[in-house]
Amino acid sequence: MKKILLLLSVISLYSCQNQAQNKVSNQVTSVQPMEKQTIYQFKVKDLEGNDFDFASLKGKKILVVNTASKCGLTPQYKQLEAIYNQYKNQNFVIVGFPANNFGQQEPGSNKDIAEFCERNYGVTFPMMEKISVKGTDMNAVYQFLTQKAKNGLKDSEVEWNFQKYLINEKGELEKVVAPQVLPTDAEIVDWIKS
Repeated sequence: MKKILLLLSVISLYSCQNQAQNKVSNQVTSVQPMEKQTIYQFKVKDLEGNDFDFASLKGKKILVVNTASKCGLTPQYKQLEAIYNQYKNQNFVIVGFPANNFGQQEPGSNKDIAEFCERNYGVTFPMMEKISVKGTDMNAVYQFLTQKAKNGLKDSEVEWNFQKYLINEKGELEKVVAPQVLPTDAEIVDWIKS
């Protein structure tokens, strides 16, 4: 009798183990691989309220930067404009996103921002409407830039104004550059030229 009970418990244990493995196996096969997104899926508005489609930038390297008019780093507009002018004919573009997330350093309207950029720095690279780059109202472009599940590269957080995101010719995030690194730094220029 003891042998029969022992045999039944072994069969029962084996059966449970098999069911558990099948369950795990079914769960694993039902998980779909996440397709890496690109920046080309996004459409936004520029400072004048016109539609801007990132798909129009296919084949170009893109530097995305969050900007502010009243920040200690605001003079970076000058270097951004300089590298844009130097490399814009070599499949390179800069896309600026004004944001008021840090120290209320971009309080103006889209019109105020456009006038400030033109008057003080002669900005000619594309500038989008003011957005949020962090928090619960984070713009979808920045969700893509900061979430590995969406960009396939890494999780990051926008640390401050003038953080740079470098996007390759396929629309994929390739690098995140800290706000304090100047746009004319070799790290960025070498990437543009590579």
